[in-house]
Amino acid sequence: MIERARKTAHFRLVIVNGKAYVEKYKQSIQTRDKFTLWGILQLLRLYPGRLPDLELMFDCNDRPVVRARDFGGPNSGPPPLFRYCSDGSSLDIVFPDWSFWGWAETNIRPWSNVLKDIEEGNKRTKWKERVPYAYWRGNPNVSPIRKELMTCNASDKNDWNARLYVQDWGQESKQNFKQSNLGDQCSHRYKIYIEGWAWSVSEKYILACDSMTLIVRPRYYDFFSRGMVPMQHYWPIRDNSKCTSLKFAVDWGNAHTEKAEAIGEAASRFIREDLKMGYVYDYMFHLLNEYARLLRFKPSIPAGALELCSETMACSAKGTWRKFMEESMVKSPSDSIPCSLPPPYHPPALKNFTDTKVKLTRQVEAWENEYWKKIN
Repeated sequence: MIERARKTAHFRLVIVNGKAYVEKYKQSIQTRDKFTLWGILQLLRLYPGRLPDLELMFDCNDRPVVRARDFGGPNSGPPPLFRYCSDGSSLDIVFPDWSFWGWAETNIRPWSNVLKDIEEGNKRTKWKERVPYAYWRGNPNVSPIRKELMTCNASDKNDWNARLYVQDWGQESKQNFKQSNLGDQCSHRYKIYIEGWAWSVSEKYILACDSMTLIVRPRYYDFFSRGMVPMQHYWPIRDNSKCTSLKFAVDWGNAHTEKAEAIGEAASRFIREDLKMGYVYDYMFHLLNEYARLLRFKPSIPAGALELCSETMACSAKGTWRKFMEESMVKSPSDSIPCSLPPPYHPPALKNFTDTKVKLTRQVEAWENEYWKKIN
């Protein structure tokens, strides 16, 4: 079954007796594969000897490929394939993305460091003193929905309460990323999250900003986003009427400043407390342990596979890549065991949770409809 996942996989990872081995199949976008493997090595350093033997396939591209509809028969189990996101019609296994250990190509430091930078940025401007508009900076050319978002920018004809900026990574690289410090991008009361080609790694940086996050209805999910609740951690934005939805969200927030500020603070607290690096590693630990329990064979080292070693990887890297590896390297084993894995949701409880999220989104849409009815 694992072999069937090789079709789109970038690498096979095998862990035997606490050591990691990799068999690479093709080059990933930038160095996603390298930093993903680096993160797994740090997990092994943090909890040495605690991971069982296992074998998996990893696809470093954006969009999920294991479609649930292709495996509806009684004996048609889906191939287990790890990646960074999935959606409601796919069965890909969701794993933390490479940027938790640094995104060298965009000069974004490892998550622990970036989170500190953003926290410092939050202190520079109190929420009520921030610019009372919705802010977004990114590359609109990766998807049609982002190009649609750019039509919501302020113009002579309309002001949809959005201030949108194009991020040219090529130009930023030439200018040493002077305009890309995430700690400097917490100056607005509201920040927009919108997907790119699939989910976007920007999500965690936006949510950490203390601003009320306006999330354009997403299709994809990463490993943590499904735990967030509308009106508690973010404000939902329609995907089929972005401009009008954004204007209402900002007008509502500016008319209910304490509530809007509380939503922003709740999201930041969720990110600081539930997405701190220790819990990211614990998620990885439990995911890989539960996955290994399902294997019906004894993993073995493939012929030609390379053993991975943190020191060798870091020493062979250069420039920003080496710097980020050094910054994110686990220096010593944890002096505590991983957090306890909570029991799975009972189906009625899970349904209640998802139904609540739907009801809250519909409530916001009802308020929005009433708002525009009064104006028109």
